[in-house]
Amino acid sequence: MKTMDKDELNLMTMASKYADEDKARELLESLRWPKGPVCIHCGHDRVYRLTPRPTSKSPGRNGLLKCAKCRRQFTVLKGTIFESSHITCAQWVMAIYLMCASKKGISACQLERMLNLSYKSAWFLAHRVRHMMTEGPFAKVLSGDIEVDETYVGGKPRYGTGKHKTGRGTKKTPVVALVQRDGGVKTRVVDRVNAKTLHAAILENVDKDSRIVTDEWPGYRGIGKHYGGRHFFVNHSAKQYVNGPIHTNTVESFFALLKRGVVGSFHHVSRKHLHRYANEFAFRWTNRKVDDSQRTKIAIGMAEGKRLMYRDSSIGEN
Repeated sequence: MKTMDKDELNLMTMASKYADEDKARELLESLRWPKGPVCIHCGHDRVYRLTPRPTSKSPGRNGLLKCAKCRRQFTVLKGTIFESSHITCAQWVMAIYLMCASKKGISACQLERMLNLSYKSAWFLAHRVRHMMTEGPFAKVLSGDIEVDETYVGGKPRYGTGKHKTGRGTKKTPVVALVQRDGGVKTRVVDRVNAKTLHAAILENVDKDSRIVTDEWPGYRGIGKHYGGRHFFVNHSAKQYVNGPIHTNTVESFFALLKRGVVGSFHHVSRKHLHRYANEFAFRWTNRKVDDSQRTKIAIGMAEGKRLMYRDSSIGEN
């Protein structure tokens, strides 16, 4: 008899616990309002729940709340990434859990099968979760030892369209990552890998008391003047990869996960949506030291104040 591993057991536990719509909604409410519901319109804390009346001509719906001050109605989904969605709360919770628990990502086709959704709904749901995982403009900057590097994401050119080139100079899409050792990671999709884009990414996301570690690429030159001269690099072209604490192995391990996810789970990622996939992997990396359930709760806690409309995306692209 096969013994279930820890991941399978966690998935079954999560599915059985929140398969009920009311329990899933209660989870969303508890994470959004730890001290009880608050009116999303006026901020008043005197809120009461409207009970559905099946015999009424206007029976209402489950989870409907009303403010005692402004008298306006709302639900926990209002003002979040879940707003105006026909997907159930239980499906949302399970989808977020699956995306938080899958180290190398999970495809829309897999979500379609597991959640009994159409491909279109699963695809859009996944992009809304990725948008939810994106840090806001006031996110904490990185500090300490920060490794910075770039990678190139994209497939090989079609047969007969030219020689396949790797690394700098390729036609693939560049992604810059900044990794704090024993901490989080921030990513940015850029058009060009030059001093302007690299310096901007570092200055925006790294505390000025930090130490910057890169490779020898000329685009990083001059960044040290903003960090008290604390810019160190390894010379990969000279086969130097580690010089004591000076290395970029941590950021390269993040890129390894990102690329394995693209190749193994998604197969193809368009340039238009690449930043969302990068944000998804950055979120999981930043929260890698907690278990899957806690990571799911952290993600749900980031849902407020974010919307992604279908018209802003294209179903024809991954």
